[in-house]
Amino acid sequence: MHELHGVARTDEYAWLRDLDRPATRAYLAAERAYYDAQVAATEPLRRTLTAEMVGRVLPAEESVAWRRGGYAYSTRTVAGQEYEQLLRRPWDGPAADPEVLLDENELADGSAYVALGVCEPSPDGRVLAYSCDRTGDEVYALAFRDLATGADLPDRVPRTYYGAAWSADSGTFFYVVHDALYRPYQVWRHRLGTPSADDVLVLQEDDDAFEVTLHASRSGGLVVVELVARDTTEVWFVPADRPEQPPTLVEPRRTGIEYRVAHAPRPDGDELLLVTNDGAREFRLVRCTVDSPGRDSWAELVGEHPEERLGTVDVFADHVVLGLRRDGSPLLRVVRRDGTETAVDVHPGVPAGTIRLDRNEEYDVGSVLVAVESYSEPSAWFDVDLATGERTLRRRQEVPGYERPRYVSERRAVTARDGAQVPVTLVHRADVPLDGTAPCLLYGYGAYEWSDEPAFDPALPSLLDRGVVFAHAHVRGGGEQGRRWWLGGRLQHKQHTFSDFVDVADALADGVVDGGRIVCRGLSAGGLLMGAAYSQAPQRWAGVVAEVPFVDVVTTMLDESLPLTAQEWTEWGDPRRPEDFRWMLAYSPYDNVPPAEV
Repeated sequence: MHELHGVARTDEYAWLRDLDRPATRAYLAAERAYYDAQVAATEPLRRTLTAEMVGRVLPAEESVAWRRGGYAYSTRTVAGQEYEQLLRRPWDGPAADPEVLLDENELADGSAYVALGVCEPSPDGRVLAYSCDRTGDEVYALAFRDLATGADLPDRVPRTYYGAAWSADSGTFFYVVHDALYRPYQVWRHRLGTPSADDVLVLQEDDDAFEVTLHASRSGGLVVVELVARDTTEVWFVPADRPEQPPTLVEPRRTGIEYRVAHAPRPDGDELLLVTNDGAREFRLVRCTVDSPGRDSWAELVGEHPEERLGTVDVFADHVVLGLRRDGSPLLRVVRRDGTETAVDVHPGVPAGTIRLDRNEEYDVGSVLVAVESYSEPSAWFDVDLATGERTLRRRQEVPGYERPRYVSERRAVTARDGAQVPVTLVHRADVPLDGTAPCLLYGYGAYEWSDEPAFDPALPSLLDRGVVFAHAHVRGGGEQGRRWWLGGRLQHKQHTFSDFVDVADALADGVVDGGRIVCRGLSAGGLLMGAAYSQAPQRWAGVVAEVPFVDVVTTMLDESLPLTAQEWTEWGDPRRPEDFRWMLAYSPYDNVPPAEV
């Protein structure tokens, strides 16, 4: 029994938290046995589906190469091996067999699991910094490999996290460390050839609501440290050619204000370009000098556009690439830095598709690599001329047995109960009519302003080939329609996420798909969406697939011993506050279970 704000709640399953209790283990074993018995009859179909899906994946494949220094880097999978290799060739030299810099299969060395955290060649190309986790707990041991000999150096740091940056002289390496609750909170500096015990703490973030991220600027001039909460950021930087200099603060944190920084070298004095929501709900682009980075010196370059969400800025020698969303879809806008040319918009070019900058690590370039895909269109990589926007196909993902013309992606809008227009992506075989006869799998997420972009999945055709329509409801809480879309499905407005999803299902059931055969699916925050959608409209669903579902919202957000709880309060609410508690309790699936007879 738990009582808070005058409300008593009984948790009949609280005892399951004790994983070492014999009754817990027995219960979980019984649940597994029940599941296995219920799905036993599907074993032949599962074998068939597995064979189909595996058949659409190449047994051996090499990634599109990216340039760094004088080399072309890529990754490769080898037939019969589970993990990737990191490869390198001269960028402009004659065609030659690549050298294997790192083989994850060798790192596994018989263990059941291996994952890389960072993998960063030094600016001079002589050393590879890489970190490895062999247990799955996201604690990465950092090592340094001499690329001339292939041998690891004595330098080793046992506990690190994601995020890294080299100094300009390739002699100093910056890395991130996480705390006991796995929150990244420190940046450290390591000098090659010295013991890790001598490493220097560069910055520490003590506020549990913030996480530390770290990267090098594309220019190579700055080491950038971001302190990130759900709706607030603070950025510091260290000159890469002066790695021992104390970090410089760009602008002190202010609750609700976000900004991201890109380094823009200039002959007359280096600048920073910042994407920020300071004075602009859908964000704007400002600039300032590196020597005077505070808000009082910010000068606006691109103002807020109410119909466009400005998300990212990528700086190259002569151009700036802006990442935007308009009408629910992403686009790239290329602007010349001296302002002498009209901006060029680069769209996905495929129905209901997405476009993104791929790996572009060189600063002084005239073209960039972009990737385009959709649920029905396998990934394609293009070199885009920054001056003209002209694209040249470099490579298209090969999917054995997949015939692109047989499948269709399209975008529609559904009017929600309060009048909001909710985007919906529909994917189906071209010969499956949208006339109310086909079954449907409806997917959703709707949290953290995450724009859940359509991505090609070689498993999806197995569903579509059986006459199922796949639908993706881009509900409020996500970022598909800009910052307003997130704000409309966050905190006290979270109910919009759930009602949007139900409204989409109802609209599809009205003549588009078979309303009696709609199954919904979501994971993590999307699992919460599934739980709420079921508890609020149990009669709508023929089935519910909730993966790693976040359904006990109130209890979870009261438990500060759990990793990341403090960061989540600004997304879901803090139930220690009476008002937050009331609207969280109103939708919490764990506290609103529908009658068993429904």
